[in-house]
Amino acid sequence: MSQAPSNNDQSHNLTLKINEIFFSIQGETSRAGLPTVFIRLTGCPLRCVYCDTEYAFHDGDKMTLSEIMQKISDYKIKRTTVTGGEPLAQNNCRPLLQMLCDAGYDVSLETSGALDIQDIDSRVARIVDLKTPASGEVDKNLYDNLQYLTTNDQVKFVICDREDYEWSKEKLNEYKISEQCEVLFSGSHGEIQASQLADWILEDQLPVRLQIQLHKYLWGDVPGK
Repeated sequence: MSQAPSNNDQSHNLTLKINEIFFSIQGETSRAGLPTVFIRLTGCPLRCVYCDTEYAFHDGDKMTLSEIMQKISDYKIKRTTVTGGEPLAQNNCRPLLQMLCDAGYDVSLETSGALDIQDIDSRVARIVDLKTPASGEVDKNLYDNLQYLTTNDQVKFVICDREDYEWSKEKLNEYKISEQCEVLFSGSHGEIQASQLADWILEDQLPVRLQIQLHKYLWGDVPGK
């Protein structure tokens, strides 16, 4: 009987299309402010109107998992975020996540929540972005994902206007998300003032974390930052 390939075997056989690998300050989530190695995968089935990574829809180079692991080993920091595009659109994202965890990395995954997250390695912090009405992709939300959330995960709402805020508040209550994991309310950069969103959160006393995109305050919309 043949044996399943080990992680080491997979690392030389499995490939991913990688848009970029870079080292920067994490600008979002509870890890904001921490130096992090980012692995950005190519491709995304969604087209959110405010997307700031359209360059990742198609551009990229094929790399084996072994090559990816070798590339990130150049950095001293053992903290990495796998992002996109939509990283789960590539099947081999899952073995990459497991390999990163096995190598001792603190791993987070940024996903739209339109694709199934239940089989993601439990050591990975899943950052699930529920799409609001103004995103143009609200119909893509896979709400079944919410049942798999743990205290290791986070749900993010990118809010463009008051309608988005009210919708997000409804989903927060309907699914009792804050009882499962941390919830992030993030104002869409350039569309709503962070101070306005903060006022709404305080007025309604919501159990959420106000999030700003720290990297944009530091470097603007520079790719790879």
